[in-house]
Amino acid sequence: MKKLCLLIGLGLTLTFCKAGGEWISKTLQQSEKPTEVETVQGLKEALSIGTKKSVSQLSKAGGFYSNPSIKLLFPSEASKVENSLRKLGFNKLCDDTILSLNRAAEYASKEASGIFLQAIKKMSFADAWDILLSQNSHAATQYLERSSTQALTQAFSPIIKKSLDQAHATKYWSDVMTQYNRIPLVQPVQTDLVSFTNQKALEGLFFSLSKEEEKIRNQFSFRSTALLKKVFGYADKQK
Repeated sequence: MKKLCLLIGLGLTLTFCKAGGEWISKTLQQSEKPTEVETVQGLKEALSIGTKKSVSQLSKAGGFYSNPSIKLLFPSEASKVENSLRKLGFNKLCDDTILSLNRAAEYASKEASGIFLQAIKKMSFADAWDILLSQNSHAATQYLERSSTQALTQAFSPIIKKSLDQAHATKYWSDVMTQYNRIPLVQPVQTDLVSFTNQKALEGLFFSLSKEEEKIRNQFSFRSTALLKKVFGYADKQK
């Protein structure tokens, strides 16, 4: 009986020691001020993790199409085209057009990793410190948006055009407009399909990245390395 009590007591002691150790470790990580090097490396690490995950998810088949938050639909100025055509029974033509837009966005997203990496490499301590202590939970995403949108737009454009052509989207779009313009008394609608798809692909990419940033900023469990725990733990304490 005494041996059993000793074993139970020892088990409880080890449990409390482990819990206490984890609490102390977490507290230290949150209280220690990171150095300049740690701050920059921590933000770069967070962005690298977020961009890799976002690009990996969105570049798969269905990455855009199966995500209602970023799925590409008809351009707003052409929504009346879709509504009119569906009423006339051209549902498949509209569905094929929408699918091809999303496939083009998914295919183009594969090119984002290298461009993001270049933007991340250029981050300075001042950039990193402002982002770390910002009350804006999307500050890092917005940094990337400012520093990489132009390069992404240029890289995406030819890929999206090629993808739209291969997926017959340009043909679908031509067919859509031909059918729509046959409707009596309608005002013809012209939309730059490549520019529209490019813009929406970037919006979806940055939306996905912002969600990854929120996780690292707001949930301790998503800080997968000691450096992330220290850097963002310190930021927690400053709020």
